Amino acid sequence: MMTTRASSRQQKTSSTPDAITSSSRTRAKKALHTCSDCGKSFTSQSKLQIHQRTHTGEKPYHCSQCGKSFNCKSNLQRHQHIHTGEKPYHCSHCGKSFNRMSVLREHERIHTGEKPFICLQCGRSFTQWCNFKTHQRLHTGEKPYHCSQCGKSFKHKTTLQEHQSIHSGNRLYYCSVCGKHFNRESSFQIHQRIHTGEKPYNCSQCGKSFAQPGTLQYHQRIHTGQKPYHCSQCGKSFAQPSTLQYHQRIHTGQKPYHCSQCGKSFALSSTLRRHQRLHAGEKPYHCSQCGKSFAQPSTLQYHQRIHTGQKPYHCSHCGKSFALSNALQRHQRIHTGEKPYHCSDCGKRFNQISHLRTHQRIHSEEKPYNCSDCGKSFNQLGNFKLHQRIHT
Repeated sequence: MMTTRASSRQQKTSSTPDAITSSSRTRAKKALHTCSDCGKSFTSQSKLQIHQRTHTGEKPYHCSQCGKSFNCKSNLQRHQHIHTGEKPYHCSHCGKSFNRMSVLREHERIHTGEKPFICLQCGRSFTQWCNFKTHQRLHTGEKPYHCSQCGKSFKHKTTLQEHQSIHSGNRLYYCSVCGKHFNRESSFQIHQRIHTGEKPYNCSQCGKSFAQPGTLQYHQRIHTGQKPYHCSQCGKSFAQPSTLQYHQRIHTGQKPYHCSQCGKSFALSSTLRRHQRLHAGEKPYHCSQCGKSFAQPSTLQYHQRIHTGQKPYHCSHCGKSFALSNALQRHQRIHTGEKPYHCSDCGKRFNQISHLRTHQRIHSEEKPYNCSDCGKSFNQLGNFKLHQRIHT
């Protein structure tokens, strides 16, 4: 009876705040084993000893089959499953087996749909911590993997390894079609699909096929309307990080692609390639109805609407139709009042980038339109054309 009462008194006492504080102090007192190298504390001498091996590099547990060494016994035991083929952890959903409990837990998220790692910047969720950490580098721009030979930095370890093969010349996979080399089998397999035309990843909603799973993921956002990448300056959202990157150049004015022939700069590499056709005079796309040639397939497509009269883009506000999607976008700003283009000199805003460029000539005093008759210059094409009527 005395024992029962004492136990009862102890249970009552343990629920009080004083008892909780006392319990916390007891736990704190237990953490007496401190690492002299980094100051970290441990509740037992054995845990401290294991930790100290991270500083000393000591690995006393050796695999008898391959000679690999480990700093604690449990790591050796997990490693030995590779040789024995033992997979003691089984998935209750599909029966698949794993050699580590942590790998089983990650796998089970495929069945449960659990994505516990959430990006606070774009809201995207991940099943694995490593994928979450890699994703965050899109926002931070962090490139933690550095090449010791040329100093170039990378977001992914695998990309660094691929890059290092340039210096070492060690490329294991050779494409017999085009002669390109790869040091990873996965990169080689993806590359081969260029030649074979294989597209094994299919969209369940429209049936469209893709060569890479990442491209399918981006495509599926057309159906879901998901746009997880947001511009911090104007709030506009995008389905792909690369599109956000291109858009941000509108605000920064960055134009990293330069024409070697005339020095003109562009925000996109594709725009530079199109521009270079002006110098080359190359117009490989021909209209079957009038024979007119174009430097870009999209320009030919737009031109053909002159013949067909097709205007597939409709304004939801007033019903007006347009032949080009960007013409509709410009028109819609009349209804919304949106003016996304602002002058960095005076802060004035515009609904079209062409209007901003014309305005900026006030500040720069640039006058690109020159009259060949009298030499007078103008900053606007409209004013130049009006002037020319004096001479005609």
